[in-house]
Amino acid sequence: MPELTDRVVREKIPAQRFADLILDIGTYLLASGAHCGRINSNLGRLASTWEFDINMSLTFKGLLVTVRDINDPSNSVTCYKNSPPHSVHLAVLTEISHLSWKVQEENLSITEVEKEFAGIKEKPNYKDIVVAVAVGFSCAGLCLFSMGDEKNAMVAFCAAFIGFMVKSLFAKKKFNPMICISIAAFVTTLITGLGRIYGIGEHPEAAMATAVLYLIPGVPLINCVIDLIEGYLSSAINRALFGGFILLCIAAGMTLCITLMGIGNF
Repeated sequence: MPELTDRVVREKIPAQRFADLILDIGTYLLASGAHCGRINSNLGRLASTWEFDINMSLTFKGLLVTVRDINDPSNSVTCYKNSPPHSVHLAVLTEISHLSWKVQEENLSITEVEKEFAGIKEKPNYKDIVVAVAVGFSCAGLCLFSMGDEKNAMVAFCAAFIGFMVKSLFAKKKFNPMICISIAAFVTTLITGLGRIYGIGEHPEAAMATAVLYLIPGVPLINCVIDLIEGYLSSAINRALFGGFILLCIAAGMTLCITLMGIGNF
């Protein structure tokens, strides 16, 4: 009897509304750097709490879901949504995961979840200048680990800092992401190449090799391996191709700059 009463008073959620919510959350997770298994588990908690059965097809660019009410099979829908532009934000992944557990443990209503998720989406990302400084210090540290001296590390810091800011500038102007990466690789290599030409530091090659490492697509490549292990083959292949093309764009920008500057034996 308590179970029956609980089902009677449970909020009746239209399948379309639930589908819109999980599509919004799923594509936001996808754009923020979540692998397929994480998206599946987070959305699965919502579905089990509100008594829905969901089937998902994840790609790198979007999410297709079929939603069916367990208690009313006629309350079902199939929808697709493209993901927003990819911008890794690991804090978003943590907050959405906490929200999904909160739904399961406290049996939140869909209205409460929609409100909390809207608050998560409105939180600002890190400022470009802060990320650029962090990127500069990271590349400078890698330069020191690669046998570069303090002068080489300073060149790597300046090159990575300026390169990241240039990449952000072109991204804000809605340039293709691959063009932004190629330009950033060119600018970064240009600065470290000047360090090589003018003999700044003992090992200028260390600065040239490490200053562009902030462009390496670490999250897509890691997620590619995770998706491959978990059996999401289509998404894994998409991520691998995306990461590989980014590496190709980095190589193209560096090669063009090195060729124009006439730097040999690199």
